Amino acid sequence: MTSRYRSTQASEGANSLSPRRRTVVKAAAATAGVAVAAPLAAALPARAASDTPAFLHGIASGDPLPDGVLLWTRVTPSADATPGSGVGADTEVSWIVATDKALTNVVSRGSTTATAASDHTVKADIRGLAPATDYWFRFSAGGTDSAVARTRTAPAADAAVSGLRFGVVSCANWEAGYFASYRHLAARGDLDAWLHLGDYIYEYGTGEYGTRDTVVRQHAPTHETITLADYRTRHGKYKTDADLQALHAKAPVIAIWDDHEFANDSWSGGAENHTEGTEGAWTARQAAAKQAYFEWMPVRPAIAGTTYRRLRFGKLADLSLLDLRSFRSQQVSTGSGSVDDPDRTITGRAQLDWLKAGLKASDTTWRLVGNSVMISPFAIGSLSADLLKPLAKLLGLPQDGLALNTDQWDGYTDDRRELLAHLRSNAIGNTVFLTGDIHMAWANDVPVDAGTYPLSASAATEFVVTSVTSDNLDDLLKVSPGAVSTVAAPVIQLANRHVHWVDTDRHGYGILDITAARAQMDYYVLSDKTKADATSSWERSYRTRSGTQKVERTYDPV
Repeated sequence: MTSRYRSTQASEGANSLSPRRRTVVKAAAATAGVAVAAPLAAALPARAASDTPAFLHGIASGDPLPDGVLLWTRVTPSADATPGSGVGADTEVSWIVATDKALTNVVSRGSTTATAASDHTVKADIRGLAPATDYWFRFSAGGTDSAVARTRTAPAADAAVSGLRFGVVSCANWEAGYFASYRHLAARGDLDAWLHLGDYIYEYGTGEYGTRDTVVRQHAPTHETITLADYRTRHGKYKTDADLQALHAKAPVIAIWDDHEFANDSWSGGAENHTEGTEGAWTARQAAAKQAYFEWMPVRPAIAGTTYRRLRFGKLADLSLLDLRSFRSQQVSTGSGSVDDPDRTITGRAQLDWLKAGLKASDTTWRLVGNSVMISPFAIGSLSADLLKPLAKLLGLPQDGLALNTDQWDGYTDDRRELLAHLRSNAIGNTVFLTGDIHMAWANDVPVDAGTYPLSASAATEFVVTSVTSDNLDDLLKVSPGAVSTVAAPVIQLANRHVHWVDTDRHGYGILDITAARAQMDYYVLSDKTKADATSSWERSYRTRSGTQKVERTYDPV
């Protein structure tokens, strides 16, 4: 395994509901030709005929620290103990951590009891490890061993790290295609970690979310997720994906949630895709979604019930991870309020203060922000009706041409102004927002005043990655990838001079490579999201050089 931390301190330490309103065009009914994935059993470990424990959902690690990492698995103690079932015997699960793949040089071991109360998921927060070091680990239960997986610790806080490399993904809709992006990331062998910027799962019922009129593979449960059992079942289904399992087994994940881990366009008191009463209380649904998320994801919350936290990678970079759903005010709609209302917030006061303080106090070369929705302002511009309508549907906008996506930071301009003014007034440079959600790839400067840009300053930069499978414009229009971008991208850029590049059509992932001199995002695209064996190819690269707060194109991937 290629080591990606190049440190000058290498010797240091060691229920079915009828579809309602949606913000994306619904797929045709599943009866319109469902292409079902290969039998699930083919992708799962073989089980003995007797009810012996099995690790059917893979193993994973996350949130690397200089001295530790969080390990995760889910044990299936018996055939009836499926995710969300609430049944299954208490089962002792042990783990082992070693410095070699053969697990001979053991540095940590332990055990715990998996119970139905936590859906038989297991987390082990391993400490006492050496910084910037590869480790391998395995779980065992009842004489059954899991596969062996690799993880990696972060560099020491004061380490002079010369390079970091992260995979970056968002928005993976199971029914819309296969997770080939995960497979290609897993095959690289050079990732220090990978970032999932939200929409790891989707809450919709079968056929209710864009799939180009074909459900490529059916998720479970088939109805919309509302209860704790529903969310557990959906998480469990996702974790059976062989490509997702492979990536989790290759590098630690650093994840935040967005809306679809709950319900579309969620906010602190509800969601566009939630009907109070008919679907129970929002508080109960939100609590169920959060519980399932923390059970099924290797995430170590710094504050209970939220994903905002900060990780550090030596002197090179720190990473502030945001929760832009738990505390936000309701999105404004036409005639229902102002996006400039200072009483409205996307972060909540405490989180915004935490972010500002962390950025100001940072002594690293780079300040990365894991950000689930786009912070750069975006005006649609003079798009023709045939392009405006699908773009409005994709973004959840009124189709009469409202030029703001109020689910993004555009809907909460006071928070954005305060944050960007903080960066400028404190001369905080090298801030890079890493963003998902919008199902398109972007490379942006983040202007202090978009109306006067480029004469006004850029306070930061932003790299937005496209979706793994979730619909973008070519899917909505059912045309070939690239066909819409050719027309739409120049219009978008004309109306948004801070946007250096946008691809409205393709699916894929990003590779973020960081040195002291620059932070570069390489954008990779898939040949066909509906093909399990889809190929991957490099599309474009953009970087921001240290001290510039500007994005520029570069013509080779790292």
